[in-house]
Amino acid sequence: MTWVLPERVKRLSLQVYRYTREDFVHLNMVVAENPRQQILGAAAWEEADAIDAPEGYRALLLHGLYVEPSHHRQGIGRRLFNAAEAAVSEHGYDGMVVKAQQGATAFFESMGMCSLPVADPLRHYAYRYWKPSRQPGPRVAT
Repeated sequence: MTWVLPERVKRLSLQVYRYTREDFVHLNMVVAENPRQQILGAAAWEEADAIDAPEGYRALLLHGLYVEPSHHRQGIGRRLFNAAEAAVSEHGYDGMVVKAQQGATAFFESMGMCSLPVADPLRHYAYRYWKPSRQPGPRVAT
């Protein structure tokens, strides 16, 4: 609810952004909890479709990264991102791609991600970011 969007859009689309039991079958997820086991943040990822990754690269799609607003700037988002980045190496992906909300672009840039060009506005998400794997191998010029 903290995204800068018209209230009507939030109301109509909020359900789309909630994970369901079915999502647990298809997504890999990690959560950040406090000592009382309250969830402070979560990250979810899956293999990216070829249309989302840079051409010719196999990528992990960071599907979502959320930190409770009252816990921003405490390193939780960084730890969740690092968990997804470890999955990139563990599963042999060439890198990680994220389709970010406009308000989250600074975070992903601070994590070393580079903006991918929007060659086709009908095909490419406006705020698509890429980070190559730390493993030796192919890289994408951005």
